[in-house]
Amino acid sequence: MMRSLLCLLAALEIGTLGGCSSPRAGFYTLSSDATLERSGPAVPIGIVVGPVTVPELVDRPQMVTRVSDNQVAVNEFARWGESLKSNIPRAIAGNLVQLLGTGNVSVFPQGGEAGGYRVSVAILRFDSVPGDSVTIDALWTVHPPEQAALVTGHTVAHEPVTEPGYIAIAAAHSRALAAVSRDIAAAIRQTLPR
Repeated sequence: MMRSLLCLLAALEIGTLGGCSSPRAGFYTLSSDATLERSGPAVPIGIVVGPVTVPELVDRPQMVTRVSDNQVAVNEFARWGESLKSNIPRAIAGNLVQLLGTGNVSVFPQGGEAGGYRVSVAILRFDSVPGDSVTIDALWTVHPPEQAALVTGHTVAHEPVTEPGYIAIAAAHSRALAAVSRDIAAAIRQTLPR
């Protein structure tokens, strides 16, 4: 009897330990939009994207989602695959390649500042509301080469979150960055010599 009871307790303990596991972290990235179409002829110019600044609230590995106007949630198991300060300029650079038809787009500081255009971006708002929408509020500046006049702009992009989960939030932010990129590309086209 005692032996049966010990075996039962051992089986229960093994079952409890085997069934107990911590949640797995998911890692997410922003991407450029390969479906963007060029709005004019290809432009053979060099562009460096960056630096990009982001609000301190979202400048962390964890995804931050908005619960209400005055509350956010920091999601320990939903994380960015790289910092937003690195991922945002990479997504914008990929979008500019599509929109302007140039392969000569790099990201600061790898691209340096030598010659060509430079695009700096200040992200003022990077909100994520699960199951609802995302918002990117961006101030951007296009620095044309040879001391030409700067072009500044302000883009506020709202995109719906069409599915549940964090991958839908990352996809919506990627679409919002495509809207920011379209405005930047239009400004670059305006500064080109006629």
